[in-house]
Amino acid sequence: MNIPAEFDEIRPYAPEELPQVFEELIADPAFQMVVNYLYPDTPFELIAAKMRQCKTNLDFQMAFGYDFVSGIAQKYCQSLTMDCSSLPDKSLAYTYISNHRDIVLDAAFLSVLLIDNGMNTVEIAIGDNLLVYPWIKKLVRVNKSFIVQRALTMRQMLESSQRMSRYIHYAINEKHENVWISQREGRAKDSNDRTQDSVLKMLSMGGQGGFVERLKELHIMPLSISYEYDPCDYLKAQEFQLKRDNPDYKKTPQDDLLSMQTGLFGRKGRVHFQMTTYLNDFLDTLDAGRPKGELFTLVSDQIDRSIHMNYHFYPGNYVAYDWWKKEQRFADRYTPEQKQEFEAYIAGQLAKIEVPGKDEAFLLDRMLVMYANPLINYLEARNEAR
Repeated sequence: MNIPAEFDEIRPYAPEELPQVFEELIADPAFQMVVNYLYPDTPFELIAAKMRQCKTNLDFQMAFGYDFVSGIAQKYCQSLTMDCSSLPDKSLAYTYISNHRDIVLDAAFLSVLLIDNGMNTVEIAIGDNLLVYPWIKKLVRVNKSFIVQRALTMRQMLESSQRMSRYIHYAINEKHENVWISQREGRAKDSNDRTQDSVLKMLSMGGQGGFVERLKELHIMPLSISYEYDPCDYLKAQEFQLKRDNPDYKKTPQDDLLSMQTGLFGRKGRVHFQMTTYLNDFLDTLDAGRPKGELFTLVSDQIDRSIHMNYHFYPGNYVAYDWWKKEQRFADRYTPEQKQEFEAYIAGQLAKIEVPGKDEAFLLDRMLVMYANPLINYLEARNEAR
């Protein structure tokens, strides 16, 4: 496929580029060290030989990614499930736009679940702030990721957004590849999932026609992701206090690496992916002549509503709601044993936090909000639907 040169800096590698990239990775001492850590019982030469046999990005994902991510799910999740019954046509390429919990696993789990349901994996939008080493940037582009450029001037940001939008439209309509993108830049640290207008604006920069037509080209499927436990919850709470105490606080690349590692190898309990309502059906009901600002609000509200109405809830969500609100509203949704288990879990996570002037009450509040907010958003969306 003759991919336009304007995408060369951000797109996944094409199959014909893989042999050279594989050799560069194989020769990289840092990559070798990571592979030896992940596969301690397998000689590196065997891994290298297996890489060289991969002819496409999907070959690489099936040879390495699928088993690795499935192994993570088996070891660190009680269950990993997906309901894709609302998908109108499995043969179409979709833009999956979801809430964002885990830096790595949201998209990785989705690809595994899509394969298990007879569909293709996703091309992944990933911020360049996470690509802290050259081997990571190469590896994610092998793994069907495209790069979201951060830390740009306003003019550069506009140009970058336009190019990324054109690429996503190209990936869906010319390459027929699925795409995954989160509804906002970065994870919602407090689990209050809201679609950023900037994401919709970016998506609507590419394609043909007006705002509605351009979004329809992308076959957007909002996706609701629910983790029973977020292994990074204590890191997120810690970041809240650090930012509160120092407004100039900025995470380091090492902080992002710690979050990735913690998310991968931490306890997650039950994890569920719920495909919601196909956005094109909603877009067909809109008057495309309305002011663009109104259209942005209507579409972002619909995506939020779809995600909020389709969360899966676990005992911890109900316990956190009652604990935070000082109520007994959902006492019938959990047993005393489940309440005690969640309280012990929260205490254990809080104990991991090491910050100057540790504010236990504030940190507990932030932790409870993370687990209560999905339920709060669901209740609000349900009331609005009435």
